[in-house]
Amino acid sequence: MDMVQGNMLLAYALAAVIALVVLIAKFKMNPFIVLIVVSVLLGFAVGMPMEGIVKSYEKGVGGALGHIALVIGLGTMFGKMMAESGAAERIANTLITAFGPKNVHWAMMVVALIVGLPVFFEVGFVLLIPIAFNVARRTGTSMILVGIPMVAGLSVVHGLIPPHPAALYAVTAYNADIGRTIVYALIVGIPTAIIAGPLFAKLISKFVFPDPKNPLMVQFADQDGVPDEQRDLPGLGITLATIMLPVVLMLLGSWADVFFAPKSFFNDLLRLAGNSVIALLIGALVSFYTFGKLRGFQREAILKFTNECVAPIAGIILIVGAGAGFGQILKDSNISGAIVGLATDANLSPLVLGWFVAALIRVATGSATVAMITACGIVAPIVSSVAGTRPELMVLATGAGSLILSHVNDAGFWLVKEYFNMTVAETFKTWTVCETLISVVALLLTLALATVL
Repeated sequence: MDMVQGNMLLAYALAAVIALVVLIAKFKMNPFIVLIVVSVLLGFAVGMPMEGIVKSYEKGVGGALGHIALVIGLGTMFGKMMAESGAAERIANTLITAFGPKNVHWAMMVVALIVGLPVFFEVGFVLLIPIAFNVARRTGTSMILVGIPMVAGLSVVHGLIPPHPAALYAVTAYNADIGRTIVYALIVGIPTAIIAGPLFAKLISKFVFPDPKNPLMVQFADQDGVPDEQRDLPGLGITLATIMLPVVLMLLGSWADVFFAPKSFFNDLLRLAGNSVIALLIGALVSFYTFGKLRGFQREAILKFTNECVAPIAGIILIVGAGAGFGQILKDSNISGAIVGLATDANLSPLVLGWFVAALIRVATGSATVAMITACGIVAPIVSSVAGTRPELMVLATGAGSLILSHVNDAGFWLVKEYFNMTVAETFKTWTVCETLISVVALLLTLALATVL
């Protein structure tokens, strides 16, 4: 069977994406299974050698998870220690005091940007939602006004700013400098979070009113009857230092040549410490002391915390791997080459292409991480073939696309719906619009940044 060529490759790719959307969203099938089935069928349909389809898929899965699984595991353990020690509550309470009760929506965005740096969206959400409930109850504020800025902040750092796994993968795929990527991501991400967070929340909270009888709020707010301000929480200084440690290490690693001669022992050591896996490992180990031992937890308790948080991430890891395998099939079947050729012929901006491809995969799979990883595999060849394309901006554009139009096939959609006690329609009006705002605004700011660099 001869390999399919030209526009038919694009037709098969479109059919595969539509199949993913229909099977996951309409028929409620498991995304992990669907990604494998569609990938294998796509490889068969375009004429890949049958003995090579599974090998190609396994290559994509293994190549992604060799790095991603480590980062997900370490980041989740780090987040668990923050939750158990009260470190996140310390940051939130300090900011809320500083901002005042009338500006709690701004405080929640800021705390989400800070706390979201080392953890996955779902981990950050579960970690911060008790704080959001307490803030809403104590100030008499709508959960929409408090919660939307929180999820906007978490989403921005999840999609745009290393050390999140997808952003780190994109940095590697595009051969971007991680230090510059973080700086550009902050320039784009902060105003994006402001627009899609506090400003949008202020507007939409006037039109959407979730049922105030929220059973989850009753469960989480004023836990054990002890107000947050009366709990024994860790100090702000040690909390911030621990959370920011992995980010600082990664920044120092990318600037190793500034401090030490290239290829010298200390240069290599700084680069090793700045590797995302090692930086998160160091951060997790430090958290076992600062958020664990110093908070009175024994080794048995810390072991229990780390064991408890590993099981829930198994599904995330499987779906991430499955998405990377789908991306490898697209690459090995030359579909990515066909898309690159089409974009080149149409003189389409690589930044816009990266955003668009990631947006398609996001809508199909419901996962921002899978969308970003898959899109990188398709679009990365353009960076080397189109002069003047900054790889750091490609990371941001692809990340922006991966956040668009969260709907019923996204775990985040249901998290927000259930915890905020909203209907499906209310969730579309708030969370889905918030995510789409983030995607579009971040793309526009990235394009603007490209014109001045």
